[in-house]
Amino acid sequence: MAFLSNEEINNIRSSVSIVDVISDYIPLTKKGKNYFGVCPFHDDHAPSMSVSETKQIYKCFSCGATGNVFNFVMDYEHISFIEAVGKIASKAGIDLNFTTKDKPKKNSNLYDIYELTNKLFQNNINTKQGAEAISYLKKRNINEELIKEFGIGLSLNKHDILTNLLLKKGYSYEEQLKSGLVVKNNYGYQDIYFNRIMFPLEDMFGRVVGFSGRRYDDVKEYKYINTMETEIFKKGEILYNYYRAKDIARRKQQIIVMEGFMDVIRAHSIGVKNVVATMGTALTKENVNNIKRMAKEVILCFDGDSAGFKATMSAIKEFEQANVIPKIVLLSDDLDPDDYIIKKGAESFLNLLKNPINVMDFKLRYLKQGKDFTNSVDVASYVNEVIKELNYLNDDVLKELTIQKLSEETNLSQDFIKSKIQTKEQKPQVIEKATTTKYNKYEKAEQNLIYYMLKDPEVIKIYNRRITYMPTSKYRLLAREISYFYKQFGYINIADLISFIKDDKELIKTIGEIDSLDLKDNYTKEEIADYIKVIYEYSVVNEIKRLKNQMKLETDSIKKAELGKKIIELKMRSEDSDK
Repeated sequence: MAFLSNEEINNIRSSVSIVDVISDYIPLTKKGKNYFGVCPFHDDHAPSMSVSETKQIYKCFSCGATGNVFNFVMDYEHISFIEAVGKIASKAGIDLNFTTKDKPKKNSNLYDIYELTNKLFQNNINTKQGAEAISYLKKRNINEELIKEFGIGLSLNKHDILTNLLLKKGYSYEEQLKSGLVVKNNYGYQDIYFNRIMFPLEDMFGRVVGFSGRRYDDVKEYKYINTMETEIFKKGEILYNYYRAKDIARRKQQIIVMEGFMDVIRAHSIGVKNVVATMGTALTKENVNNIKRMAKEVILCFDGDSAGFKATMSAIKEFEQANVIPKIVLLSDDLDPDDYIIKKGAESFLNLLKNPINVMDFKLRYLKQGKDFTNSVDVASYVNEVIKELNYLNDDVLKELTIQKLSEETNLSQDFIKSKIQTKEQKPQVIEKATTTKYNKYEKAEQNLIYYMLKDPEVIKIYNRRITYMPTSKYRLLAREISYFYKQFGYINIADLISFIKDDKELIKTIGEIDSLDLKDNYTKEEIADYIKVIYEYSVVNEIKRLKNQMKLETDSIKKAELGKKIIELKMRSEDSDK
């Protein structure tokens, strides 16, 4: 990892405004002295994230997410601390002259195996043995530029090339099996992939974590073989092309979601680069959250057959639960995006992208499937299904337009349809109860003392002189960090303290908890003395309890008397501190 001093990190942080940076990711609205936005770190439906321009920190009052500009970028983009520092430095025009792509410590051997394997496959396709595969790809309109861009490679027609290479590089058979690239059978240890065009699958950091291997000859085997799930490859957590698409999608504020990686590559070939694909599975909640972070506008472009319609409907429901209303591109003739672009042309596809249909128009088409409109039972079923969908629609304009269309299709009056739709008042209200934590007097004293430690070095000095022990673990740890930070750097600043703590999310969350206290900005020496007295009282009370328990167990009368004397001394000392 590249080394940067604390001073350099703080200079980078202070060279940008947290409001400007976060505004690049989510819309912020100023209310009073702070800015507010919908928190991207939980399923938020109302602006619950506060961003302080003065303190240069953010805090979500719902999920508790807290941090400075580095923490926001880290969590939003799923990158390491040093990568986030690099991104902020780039925004500020500061040249750090180091590579910010850290290698992960956990499962590092697996990542290394996949990196080595990917290099092998890419090398193979550029040899004489790769000529047939390249010819096949060119027939599929995948040129050398796309081959290079997407790292497409080739596994040769031999069963042990990778296995032997990994052995030579020092990777055991156990590690190879764990990678999912090698299998043990009656012939021994063999490569999973041979004689296939290899499409690398990358995680959100751009690291290769799996492959999809495609036959390109006439042998009748499975067309595709995908890597099994491993410790680093979970299908439900990965979106194909996310790493390449995320920055483009954020700039355009639009992301297109497809089903297959060939669809993505084809779209990329005609200049549509803000596109990702699911890994052959239904969209997961994690997929939706990651897509939601990339752009405001989500366009679904799945296959044009009945299976694609069903997948689109399923995806719509996942997005609606995350408070996102996607738009839909419908492809004709049962074509997938790859075939559509090849057969209908780029211009036709781009026109569809410019004019996606709204979600209710798609639902109307979907719900009409299999319905006989000369049959009153089918018509009634269709109307009831549409009304059910309208009950969950929050867009009043779109709701009104859909009612008009439904009325025209069924000859039912708009008033009748409206009478069947639940009003907002009729809808069952899900009231989220605010969870309020009750604190005892010792916790309150700790919180208040730390609050002023974060504001004034004088309180830190008092803490250092008077406090030897804080009762609550998280407050004890935070107070120590504040004290150490001040001792090291001679000042206190919340945003810089967060950078100093770096990856300790629980401690950073505690800072957010303390900073949210509704306390006045100024304090008196008497107030600080009261907090310290209460904290000291905790130690005395607990020590008295311990000594009393010890007295109960003690049989020696002299030792029992000594314990009693200590208890009296502690009580007297406590009384003196109250004066």
